[in-house]
Amino acid sequence: MRRKGFTLIELLIVIVIIGILAAIAIPKFANTKSKAYVTAMKSDLRNLVSAEESLFSDSARYTSNVTSLGFKASTGVSAPAIVTYPGAWVATNSHTQLTGTTCGIGVNTTNPTVTTAGEGEPSCK
Repeated sequence: MRRKGFTLIELLIVIVIIGILAAIAIPKFANTKSKAYVTAMKSDLRNLVSAEESLFSDSARYTSNVTSLGFKASTGVSAPAIVTYPGAWVATNSHTQLTGTTCGIGVNTTNPTVTTAGEGEPSCK
């Protein structure tokens, strides 16, 4: 009489293969999450540029007041800290889920986080 089914060795091999695949996939997903947070911070800084330039075209000045710009940060992203200069401004922000990572942008001046970044280009460190 012949029985149908899997042997214990076959089942153990399948479990080991699944474990190896999980060990490879989990770190990749964790890295993807932090990249998404950085992308959200950069996106908010790009939106801030649009809001500041819109204000500048109307009133020929920049502002450090986020409320007067009508700007709303993405979920988890801190409100940008804006410092204005005559004809220039810089801003930095961070994310609640990323400790030690700050993104910044500079318009008509150097970037506050990465000095080699181009003007109006958000960069993180």
